[in-house]
Amino acid sequence: MKNRLIAVLWFTFVGVTSAVFFIVALATWILTRPFDPKLKILQQFTCFWAALYTWIIPAWKIKIKGREKIQRNKTYVVVSNHQSMLDILVLFNLFFHFKFVSKIEIFKVPFIGWNMYLNKYIRLRRGDRKSVEKMLKDAEKSLAEGNSLLIFPEGSRSPDGKVRPFKTGAFILAKKIQTPILPIVISGTNTALPKYSLNFHGSHDIRIRVLDEIPYESFSGMTDEETAEMVRGIITDQLADLENIKTKEKAA
Repeated sequence: MKNRLIAVLWFTFVGVTSAVFFIVALATWILTRPFDPKLKILQQFTCFWAALYTWIIPAWKIKIKGREKIQRNKTYVVVSNHQSMLDILVLFNLFFHFKFVSKIEIFKVPFIGWNMYLNKYIRLRRGDRKSVEKMLKDAEKSLAEGNSLLIFPEGSRSPDGKVRPFKTGAFILAKKIQTPILPIVISGTNTALPKYSLNFHGSHDIRIRVLDEIPYESFSGMTDEETAEMVRGIITDQLADLENIKTKEKAA
């Protein structure tokens, strides 16, 4: 009962504050768009907006390692494993400039989805070939404009926290634009807010590990499938390492 109440209060807080934050986001968009075409200022406000929803839950202990590896003046194709609906909120804690690919239904959510439109995030209708083609075209344009792009190459959330096979879209883009790949590993969100659950699940150790970028030269001669499998292997190994560290820390 207590966990359910916390979940209801959290979603209520998200709903009420989103209306206020959207007004601020809209004003920011209007005032800064003439001199900030990439919408970097709006993105920083969006990072604060999203990260706040993780900060208000003390039971979600978020630890970030490797933040210094993100070079703010570079453009990346950012890829991460996908464990939970919390993943994007957790990644906004990195406070760097990126667009991300999200299913089109989220853009219809009042205030939050409208802010995603303002930020020029990339829409995707799952299972629709034409939508996938448009997503790739929009993503290519965004990368060419100098925006980093975040993609969850698994396509959907993992039900058990294990890294599922990667789709090739992110790696097609990285090769076409000749952009480095920035892998990021997320651990712990699958138990904090599991797939198919909207309940609160107590205290959880959530970790983000930013890995070394993979230069274009490292995968230019590989097929898209080989690149996807290489990056998946790196993320899988690093996720296992994070889980081992957490297990040892609990035992100590």
